[in-house]
Amino acid sequence: MFDKLYKNLSVQEKSGRKIGLFRALCAIFGGLFVAYLGMTLLVFLIPTEASKSIVVPLMLNTLAWAFAALWISIAPTKLSALLRAVVPTIVFSIAILIAFYL
Repeated sequence: MFDKLYKNLSVQEKSGRKIGLFRALCAIFGGLFVAYLGMTLLVFLIPTEASKSIVVPLMLNTLAWAFAALWISIAPTKLSALLRAVVPTIVFSIAILIAFYL
């Protein structure tokens, strides 16, 4: 079962003109999660209080979302698009938990 799924996800696209629904959804939602978690981490890392440091992440959020979605959507396979959406989300989530509790 998982072998079929892995083979289906790891096949390269025949045409680079169409990205497909799976990669489009991975790009939209993965880019959204990566951008918001990255901007949340940026709020924790800026050394001022949160009310003053929120301005920079709010302005950069749209740009970060666009870059993350583009990076995910140009993945050569569905599996790499999925990994490009999931791995940074997990890394940013762990970094936010570490920054919040330390």
